[in-house]
Amino acid sequence: MTEPTLLELSYKAADDKRAEDIIVLNMKGVSLLADYFIICHANSDRQVQAIAKEMADQAEKSGFPVKRLEGFDAARWILVDMGDVVGHVFHKDERQFYNLERLWGDAPIISVDTEV
Repeated sequence: MTEPTLLELSYKAADDKRAEDIIVLNMKGVSLLADYFIICHANSDRQVQAIAKEMADQAEKSGFPVKRLEGFDAARWILVDMGDVVGHVFHKDERQFYNLERLWGDAPIISVDTEV
């Protein structure tokens, strides 16, 4: 069994907390901000916070530092900056408004295998 990557851990953390419509964008060659964006949403402030907290907790537990956690108190768009992977956890209404998938339309959507 191999060690899960930061991307796999973050994706699984979001999935475990029942994030909806999880999309991973491969940002390599598209942006210098990160290698991957994980974009997902939830229907309540509390669930948005739970997803972001789980992503941060699982990363830190596995030895990946969380550089920044932005927007946690408002819980409308929480950014979890883990370096090479950035999680964007939205409240459903904000996700539709900001539409990062369209904004970063040049980035390919990839599938994540979390069976590790």
